[in-house]
Amino acid sequence: MMAMRAHTQGGPDVLVYESAPRPTPEDGEVLIAVHAAAITFDELAWPETWASGGVDRTPIILSHEFSGVVAEVGDGVTGFSVGDEVYGLVPFDRDGAAAEYVSVPVTSVAARPRTVSHVVAAAAVLPALTAWEALVEHAAVQPGQRVLVHGGAGGVGSFLTQLATALGASVTATVHAPDVGYALSLGVERVINTDQESLDTETGAFDVVIDAVGRDVPEALFAALRRGGRLITLQEPPPEELADKYGVTALFFIVTAGRSGLARIAGMIDAGKLMVGVAATFPLAEGRAAYESGAVRRSRPGKTVLVVRD
Repeated sequence: MMAMRAHTQGGPDVLVYESAPRPTPEDGEVLIAVHAAAITFDELAWPETWASGGVDRTPIILSHEFSGVVAEVGDGVTGFSVGDEVYGLVPFDRDGAAAEYVSVPVTSVAARPRTVSHVVAAAAVLPALTAWEALVEHAAVQPGQRVLVHGGAGGVGSFLTQLATALGASVTATVHAPDVGYALSLGVERVINTDQESLDTETGAFDVVIDAVGRDVPEALFAALRRGGRLITLQEPPPEELADKYGVTALFFIVTAGRSGLARIAGMIDAGKLMVGVAATFPLAEGRAAYESGAVRRSRPGKTVLVVRD
């Protein structure tokens, strides 16, 4: 098969489009003929991309979000047959979907949303799963609660905004000036334009705050919570001393792929309750250019997706 691989650790410059061995599904796995693979620019910096259990993994195949068709099923697999259209998330410490085929645990796969293309389905996987787990499993958002999404127009932030609204929360989103209109289209009740407004005025106003921006968590996000509120971060563990200072619970998690979560997301997409953004598409053969595009500000929100098959 053809794949986008890296033989040495580095940035987009180490990526090569080349022939690679076609994987064979092991027990409990399915082999997917990949139609589309969404990329995460930061995965080139993840330790698990390059090593597993201290063992070097190179050459590696990137991209962990896919949509495609079941090509083969391993022993012990139930619920799926050859020809089924599916989508899912490849575990981060194994070869990904920037290839014509990928083998993945059947527990990380679900029937894909059928009202959208493979490209759109792939673009939904990681951000929508992350948003679902943050809001439902970790923040336990309830109808009527006040939720602040920091970075509400970003790849994950747009799903956080939509899902929190669907859960019945009152949602405020922080965005930069060019994204105000987009955030409002997602259903937020209030937008904070961080180019013109300060978060420092938001004190004790929210039940839940989710930071979808970056690694350094602003203290203003802690202050924005009521005492006893919950702060969820998506990049790294938040500083415990600030959680103690403001009397809140703060936690970080790593998303896990589960069939039930994927099925719920597919159902919401098919019901028209989730909009999925696609910022750009590239042919698989131009995977290096796709990863290089992460250094340029995108004109449209959403994921960048590799098109493997038409």
